[in-house]
Amino acid sequence: MPDGKPSQDALSQLTIRTYQSQDRQTVSRLFREGRLVGQIPPTDTGADIERIRENYLTDEPANHFWVAELHGRVLGMIGVLKRREHTAEVRRLRVDKPWQDTPIGAKLMETALAHCRRHGFLKVVLDTGFDTDVVMGLFDRFGFQHTRTKNRAGKEVLEFYLDLYRPHKPEQPHGHD
Repeated sequence: MPDGKPSQDALSQLTIRTYQSQDRQTVSRLFREGRLVGQIPPTDTGADIERIRENYLTDEPANHFWVAELHGRVLGMIGVLKRREHTAEVRRLRVDKPWQDTPIGAKLMETALAHCRRHGFLKVVLDTGFDTDVVMGLFDRFGFQHTRTKNRAGKEVLEFYLDLYRPHKPEQPHGHD
């Protein structure tokens, strides 16, 4: 691994697990790095990141927060919050920059969506300020639909939703059945 990236074989050892207090520093860093490159509007204080247990790991079992870990190193994160009776919000999907072109983001999203299905949600919403080239492939893969683009504190934020009760077939690349 001369460039510090794990091989595909190494990624087979990736673990998606519930956030623990020792993950706080890395999770905070992933949030801050998103802010530094302009992916997070300045109005987003990250208060939920500073209090993950109180916001995501509560008596409400539909809320949850996970990290992606490889060989003891946290490389990504994602959270789910219940918004309404049948609607969940996916929040704080981040992958450490050197690993952004790996399947880590997809594995985190799979985990969050499986959790949403287990808890009976019918709809999942999310928004992002990430470069659309970075996230559109991931969101398309899972069947998210772009609903609108808003301007928040001078930053374009794209809003998406996914109806979990509708079956989704990922598009096949051309030339495959």
